[in-house]
Amino acid sequence: MLKPTLLLFISLLLFSGSTVAGEGHEHDRDGGHSHGEISSGKVTEKALAKVQQLVSKGKVEASWAEVKASQVEQKTYGKSPEWVVTFNNDKATDASKRSLYLFFSLSGHYIAANHTGE
Repeated sequence: MLKPTLLLFISLLLFSGSTVAGEGHEHDRDGGHSHGEISSGKVTEKALAKVQQLVSKGKVEASWAEVKASQVEQKTYGKSPEWVVTFNNDKATDASKRSLYLFFSLSGHYIAANHTGE
């Protein structure tokens, strides 16, 4: 039998707010709570883990599991800067979805992912 804390942890992983949006995404901020800015290397690690999660949930094709980040940059949407991690996948069957963009707050909180970069 699983311990209650392990079960809670697994539940949180499975039901985290990870979705791949269609044409855009909502920027759901972390309520102004900042824990300091993380490095581009750390956000890249987080993005790689999130891509694996999206693959395991069937949100993106399995071929994304082998793709590495091609670009990491800060962009400003509205008034708040965000980390944007870009992945490119020439093996994606839908040519319009060969780029995947993951958005994180500067403190490393996952915001959203989409294929448009907007």
